[in-house]
Amino acid sequence: MRKLRAGLVGGMLMMASPAMAEISLGTSTQGGGFSLYGDALAEAINAADPALAVRSRPTRGTAENIPLLEAGELDIALVQGTSAYEALAGIGRAKTDLRILVAMYSSPGMFAVRGDAPVRDIAELQGKSVVFGTEGSGLVVMADYVLDGLGLDMRRDFTPIFVTRAADSPPKVIGGEAVALWGAGVGWPGFVRVAEGPQGARFVGLTEAQIDRVRAKHSFLKPMILPAGSYAGQGEPVRTVGSWNFVMTRADLPEDVAYRLIRAIDKAGPALTAKLDQAAETTPANTAEAAPEPAMLHPGVARYLRETGALR
Repeated sequence: MRKLRAGLVGGMLMMASPAMAEISLGTSTQGGGFSLYGDALAEAINAADPALAVRSRPTRGTAENIPLLEAGELDIALVQGTSAYEALAGIGRAKTDLRILVAMYSSPGMFAVRGDAPVRDIAELQGKSVVFGTEGSGLVVMADYVLDGLGLDMRRDFTPIFVTRAADSPPKVIGGEAVALWGAGVGWPGFVRVAEGPQGARFVGLTEAQIDRVRAKHSFLKPMILPAGSYAGQGEPVRTVGSWNFVMTRADLPEDVAYRLIRAIDKAGPALTAKLDQAAETTPANTAEAAPEPAMLHPGVARYLRETGALR
């Protein structure tokens, strides 16, 4: 039935193009970075191309979005970079037939602690309560890779806390139930809340030696820097590793619909960036650069990137 539904949806989209095309967009639990970005993205696309009716749908995040896309129950969805890489490369699972629509933004991963906490290094968090987020989140997958690269295990070397909703994470650090919160990127809602709390926040990344150690084992994680001033009271840049997040599509999404979507996203860039600072990275050039292989791009996207000179 799911395959039949996917075929029917694809047929309906083709019939609707180039007129109205209804697109379902999977995001995450409310209060998470993906939920915030997804709602803003849908609004920006719809404004740039009123014939594209994008409707965001809350989900449990990356771990649910990938199978929903594969089952044809979503048209496009937000997927954390590490999980996207695993799915596209077939690591720990069968290689997916999904495609990349656009690179969202880079996600340098790190921990946030209260400003009055003495913690300065990841090693000082061992044995302590740490909020890693929702178990369906791709951020948890990234944390697993980063910690594994350092010879650590999330469940063995820490007292991990997982939440049902992303919005439940920051209060646990602000209130002292947990010492740290794992997260990633600029403008991430969890970090914003901790930084704006009574004690403020300090961010714990990786040393150069730790970055080298992680990348020696997991080279797909890239060195990244969180610029100073990304959060309230953050006076210094934070060095760490991370990955690019993607909006991914069903492989059978009609080519002209994918083309219109990436064109609308490009057109909506300034409006989207005005809502979210991190959306400044949502560009055709970054999409071409961030895609592990050009073949992983949706054909409609590749066509637009070639036309605009972002892809050769």
